[in-house]
This record gives sequence, structure tokens and C-alpha cells, in this order.
Amino acid sequence: MRKLLIAAAVMIAGVGMAPAQDLAAGATSYKKCAACHDVGPTAKNKVGPVLNGLDGRKSGTVAGYNYSEANKSSGITWNEASFVEYIKDPKAKIPGTKMVFAGIKNEADAKALWAYLRQYDEAGKTK
Repeated sequence: MRKLLIAAAVMIAGVGMAPAQDLAAGATSYKKCAACHDVGPTAKNKVGPVLNGLDGRKSGTVAGYNYSEANKSSGITWNEASFVEYIKDPKAKIPGTKMVFAGIKNEADAKALWAYLRQYDEAGKTK
């Protein structure tokens, strides 16, 4: 019984945490985004908006960034599913977006990128 309780506690503690390999793969995928987007404690809007605090954020709401009307009115609240669908083909998901990016078609790479971005809170600190 004790082993079962310990195993359950370990599983519960790990819920929502990305494995280290996902974060490493996500950091590699993020290199495709870094020319236009910033993340971390010193992040600033660039060609694209800051990606800190992306999980649960409504699309088109980063202060100081000039979004397209399509992005502001998309109705998207970012989570893993919406992000993975979007990042495969941004222009297909939000027609009229100004994001010029061919996309990340590989779902494992897209999920790893989400895990990497999700670790940053609104202030750019890792959770």
C-alpha cells in the first residue's frame, strides 16, 4: 500500500510538468521563432508579440503590440490544442494574420515548443 501511495504522489506531482527532453526539443524549435518573438524576463515585443504567459491568454492582447484585426477578433484562448493547430499553419488558422511563418508541421515538435513556451509566466519567469 505504501508503494502505491508513493507512486500516486509522484504521478500527481508530475502532472502538468513537461519532461526535460520536451523542454530541450522545445528550446530547439523556439529558435525558429526567436527572430520575431521574445520570451523570458527581458522579453520585448519585436516583429511579433512577447510569448510570455501564453497559456490561457486571449489572442491579440499583449500590451504595446499592434495586432491584425484578424488576430484580435479570432476568439482564440491559447492552450496546447489551439497552439498546436495554429502553429502548423498560422495563416490557415487565422486568415488575415500578419504572421509570416511556414509553420511547424510535426506535431511532436509543435507540442515540445508549447511545453517550452508554457513554462514562462507573464513576467517571463519559469514556473
